[in-house]
Amino acid sequence: MPYFTHQGRRLHYRERGAGPPLLILPGNTASSACHAGELDHFGARHRALALDFLGTGMSERAAAWPRDWWAAGAAAAAALIERLGAGPALVVGTSGGAAAALLLAIGWPGLVRAVIADSIVARIPPVALRALLAGRAERSAGQVAFWRAAHGDDWAQVVDADTAMLAEHLGAGIDYFGGRLGLVGCPALLTASLADPLLPDVGPQLLAVAGAIPDSRLLLVGGGEHPLMWSRPAEFRAAADAFLGLIADA
Repeated sequence: MPYFTHQGRRLHYRERGAGPPLLILPGNTASSACHAGELDHFGARHRALALDFLGTGMSERAAAWPRDWWAAGAAAAAALIERLGAGPALVVGTSGGAAAALLLAIGWPGLVRAVIADSIVARIPPVALRALLAGRAERSAGQVAFWRAAHGDDWAQVVDADTAMLAEHLGAGIDYFGGRLGLVGCPALLTASLADPLLPDVGPQLLAVAGAIPDSRLLLVGGGEHPLMWSRPAEFRAAADAFLGLIADA
């Protein structure tokens, strides 16, 4: 399994295929192990890479996650692209990984050719964040099976660290981008389900996000769950492939 070192910590990634580089960024409590389907799909035409952020998957564990975990994830993604000499890369992120993907485009514009940001909004208000944490606290059989597959037998440490990080935002909620979406200088495709139970005001929020990004496209599907990438894979992949085809032809 390939690893690299970023800021003194050992991070893991998976790789599939050959061609233009495409980096997949998982959501908060997911990992590269959850993206075998995306690695197979995108790896048919690209050098597809899926990163395990610090504290997740097969990367080094962290007792406490940084308060701005998404910005830290963007920095780690930039380090991987630079280490592999793979820039500018196509970047596909989902959920929290989509926030990291857009922050990567904002902070390291020379490393990003285009972004697909799936199932993310700009802001999570406190009431929605409380509901998210309450749902996570149930630890249903399905949740536990997902987390164990993503992280292994110490899945609870990963989930607890992420939960503690999110709880730091309960006072004001989460503002992922701080009004900086206009700095996304590459083409971006935004995708989501209008029925996503984890995304507050998903339609109006994503219309505003698309309006703030100079070169954007938006796919909203009237069905599915969180994230669209997994709940409606055929529609997500069709839109992603069409978008990537436009980028390749540009």
